[in-house]
Amino acid sequence: MTTTNAYHQPVGQPVPGWQGAKRLSPVTLTGQRVRIEPLDADRHGDALFTAWQAPDAAPETRNALAARWTYLGGRPFDDGPGCHAWLADRVASVDPCFHAIVDAASGQALGIAAYLNIVPEHGSVEVGHLHFSPRLARTTAATEAMVLMMGHAFAMGYRRYEWKCDALNAPSRRAAERLGFRFEGIFRQHRVVQGHNRDTAWFSVLDGDWQALEPAFACWLAADNFDPQGRQRRPLGELTEAALAVS
Repeated sequence: MTTTNAYHQPVGQPVPGWQGAKRLSPVTLTGQRVRIEPLDADRHGDALFTAWQAPDAAPETRNALAARWTYLGGRPFDDGPGCHAWLADRVASVDPCFHAIVDAASGQALGIAAYLNIVPEHGSVEVGHLHFSPRLARTTAATEAMVLMMGHAFAMGYRRYEWKCDALNAPSRRAAERLGFRFEGIFRQHRVVQGHNRDTAWFSVLDGDWQALEPAFACWLAADNFDPQGRQRRPLGELTEAALAVS
């Protein structure tokens, strides 16, 4: 939406009282199935390396441990010490700000995620560097982790929450849309990754979208949305699509 300034030029709507969002720093967030913790190479390293070594269930990538890193720039380590060193480097980063995703029942770290491109003065932040193990990927726990991180960003005053991925990464694009991110377009020839062109797909959730999506997430995560075998009764994509349609 636009308004008009004193020179009869179209400008964006005012943002009354805007003073910026709060700086995001490592935080602990607790859900029913997962806990988000500041990444610690010593505390989480062994569990993450073990989890990342497990074979995928998908036939096309089963036992191909490097395949799940294709769209993330390639597998950056080959052994336990290399994994610990790589994680220690991530811990030292301020932006991206890395977190471990810990299974609430076992206490074991099963993946990592980060806030990045953090711009408090404009209220924008991205979620990314999602390295999910097979035990975490495509689970209710993974969804809860993303909801916890999204909710925290908006609670800290952010107006825009971004998701970006390789435009050819179909699973990532489906995940973004399922979580209620709106597709914004493609940045062509955005990067060169391991000698290959990368076009980047951009998605976002705005603070107004979050107000509509939060009840949809709560509905999907509720215990009565799952049968005794753990199968969802209402798909999340259906709930988020309906929420955004009326927002």
